[in-house]
Amino acid sequence: MRRATTLSVLLLGGLGLAACGGGEEAMEEAAPSEMAMETESGELACYIARGTMDEARERPSPLMETRFSIGDADALLCYGAPSARGREIMGGLLVYGQHERIGANEATAIHLAGPADIGGVMLEPGQYSLYAIPNQDQWEFFLNSNWERWGIPIDDGVRSTEVGSFTATPEAMEEFVETLQYRFENGEILLEWENTRVRIPVAGA
Repeated sequence: MRRATTLSVLLLGGLGLAACGGGEEAMEEAAPSEMAMETESGELACYIARGTMDEARERPSPLMETRFSIGDADALLCYGAPSARGREIMGGLLVYGQHERIGANEATAIHLAGPADIGGVMLEPGQYSLYAIPNQDQWEFFLNSNWERWGIPIDDGVRSTEVGSFTATPEAMEEFVETLQYRFENGEILLEWENTRVRIPVAGA
């Protein structure tokens, strides 16, 4: 049985007011990583592309982490969490039909201590970035072995290392979610923002 406990912790901030799409201001090239997949204690850890921790905490779009388990193995999802701030998100900031990082700053990433099935894509233990092509009726998600990087651009070079893709159907929510969040519940990663929820099934491989 997989544990359905989820911890979403404010780890550090995000950089730039626009969060996901091509409208974000151009950023300088990222500095070498100061954090890798694991801490010295062996705990899965988020990648930070640039800057000090103090500088990172001042970002408008904070880096968040959602921890969960797949079978007996730990898993970690890391993402920059932008807020709507009065902007239209679906079909606006997130452009329909275009590759979007679905987060801010560093690439949204999934760290797996064991094998897993994410949306029907079989994955070995390791780290993978996650991005999507959102649309009104269907989203296509992509998993990529190139994870230790800034989230944009999602160009041909990035796409050359894709390891699989899957589709999911968005659903409307009555409640408004101001800040992008990923939760883990009952074997699913739930992506929620504005009035939209997208469910990503997760299972042990």
